[in-house]
Amino acid sequence: MTLRSTLALLCLAAVLAACSDGDTLIIEPTEPPPPSYLPVAEPTVEMPPAVGEPVLISTSFDFSGQGYRVEEYFLSGTAVAFTNLNEFQSDGRWEAEPGESSAYRTRVVVYRPESSDDFSGTVVVEWLNVTNGFDVPAGWGVGHVEALRRGHAWVNVTAQRVGIEGLEDAVLPLYLKEANPERYDSLDIPSDSFSYDIFTQVTAAIRDPEGAILGDLEAQVIIATGESQSASRLLTYVNAIQPLYNAFDAFLVDSRYDSSQPLSQDPQVAIPAPESVMFRDDLSTPVINYQAETDVIPLGAVDERQPDSAYFRLWEVTGSAHNDNYQLVSGRDDVGVGADKAVVVENNVILGLFPCDRPINSGPYPWVYMAALHALDNWVRNDTAPPEAARMEVNDDQSDYRYDSNGNVEGGVRTPYVDAPAARLSGELNEGAIGCRLSGTTALFDAATMAMLYADRQGYEDAVAEATDSAVNAGFILEEDGQRIKEAAGLQWDALMP
Repeated sequence: MTLRSTLALLCLAAVLAACSDGDTLIIEPTEPPPPSYLPVAEPTVEMPPAVGEPVLISTSFDFSGQGYRVEEYFLSGTAVAFTNLNEFQSDGRWEAEPGESSAYRTRVVVYRPESSDDFSGTVVVEWLNVTNGFDVPAGWGVGHVEALRRGHAWVNVTAQRVGIEGLEDAVLPLYLKEANPERYDSLDIPSDSFSYDIFTQVTAAIRDPEGAILGDLEAQVIIATGESQSASRLLTYVNAIQPLYNAFDAFLVDSRYDSSQPLSQDPQVAIPAPESVMFRDDLSTPVINYQAETDVIPLGAVDERQPDSAYFRLWEVTGSAHNDNYQLVSGRDDVGVGADKAVVVENNVILGLFPCDRPINSGPYPWVYMAALHALDNWVRNDTAPPEAARMEVNDDQSDYRYDSNGNVEGGVRTPYVDAPAARLSGELNEGAIGCRLSGTTALFDAATMAMLYADRQGYEDAVAEATDSAVNAGFILEEDGQRIKEAAGLQWDALMP
């Protein structure tokens, strides 16, 4: 018998001898040790050169009039790319570790309350979208009213090289080194392989007790968000990077498509994602995946549907498109006052520059997005999970949706835009100038159809009120936005009736 075995037997005998007749040996269960996470590198924070103003196509209202300020900072340091430790499968249970490192220098644009008394403690960190060759804050475009009224801070992150260097076929010359070379010439992201760590390091600047980018504001909750290509990057982040650092408290992944972005890419060794990617099913951080009609069928994410779980919700929003009129046009000056922004309109020109073949979607996108943002914040703070949502109904071969008698999709997240409709609202592909393809369509009902459906103005207002109350009670529209939608019903009727 070995010395280790002898000692083990002696210890067991001593324990048993300590138990008198009739005693029961009770071995108390022990809690598993908490997971250990890698430390988040702290970037150097500097002010940009005093040449011009921050370059970012955003909302057009006066921030100071809302009690907010806009500040830009340069962040620099050493970021790592990541390598995989297992073969990436569709289930998202990916294992990665830090690999090659490189110096970087990027910028963030911070929207924050002027006074710490008005700060909610929540910071939304947006991965700026660069699909068109320059930075776009798509999430801020639809979620800013919720941020303003709660007092959230919003940090816009240039995480990808394109935002600085641009593309050959950029829609507008708004990438940073073209828009203001004197201000931004020092910026450099060597490769998007380093984007995930750059995005992570922003949280260290947010949590910095010296107030590196938030001044006297103390962050309590940090929510990551990103739309379209940025959503696809966040999917990779959730599966591979969040388990390493636990840097974010929640994720709002908006309009992902049918796969996700590579973990690493040229000039580093390419580590692509598989053709089909789910969110890992062992999440320990709340995630809401917001999907428009455009994302599920036209962009193929119907194959990546997955059930809700303890930390995951999939909201498929009926009547919405990947981009819409509020995000691109009407919502740019919205500060949460009045009903006109909730009226369905036919508009086929984006930013007054890019004409589309058909009017773009004017549906429920912003109102449900704001409810999702609010639900995530509540989920983190109070451990109250958001509602589960029905999936949009599709035909047997998943090639198209099932439609009601008004031409709107059945199932999904229900709102008055489809349950008391004034239009056929779709996420189907549009045509025309750049930006049109993913912006869906709107076809307003004529006066005869409105009269047939609702009889008169009061009938329509009652139908909208009932459908709105249902959506508010279900948790898919916030009460403040529901009131605006109800008030818009009369304006909608008057606009459609002779």
